[in-house]
Formats: sequence, C-alpha cells, structure tokens
Amino acid sequence: MPFAAGEVRLDLLQHPGPDDGTGARRCTVEIRVRPEALRRLGLHPDQPAARVTGPSPPAWWHAEAERLAARRHG
Repeated sequence: MPFAAGEVRLDLLQHPGPDDGTGARRCTVEIRVRPEALRRLGLHPDQPAARVTGPSPPAWWHAEAERLAARRHG
C-alpha cells in the first residue's frame, strides 16, 4: 500500500436507519488521508481535477443512476 501507518484514517459512523420497526442501523465510512501522503503520489489541491469545474449533473441524472444501481444489485 502506498500509505504508511498513521497517514490514513478510517471512521465507521453508525446512525439510526429507517423507522420501519426493524431496529436496523445505517453505517457511513469516512476515509481521510493526510495531505503529505497525497502529495507524495502526485495528488494535490492545485490539480485541475481537485476543483469543481462546472455545474453538477441535473437531479434526474442522479435519480436514474440510483434506479439502475438498485436494479443491478437487487
């Protein structure tokens, strides 16, 4: 792995799931990498791809992507 110990932090965040009576919880994973480790790989905030360069896709695009993903995995 290109990162040394202490350069990457993974957090698992648990929060209540849907109020459907099952008691299920939802989880979110947060990944943080120290800036120095990214710079060593040639990644840094000055790269053009690190900034938003245009408008986000329209809402229907996101909804369609979610619908297709659910169809593939469900």
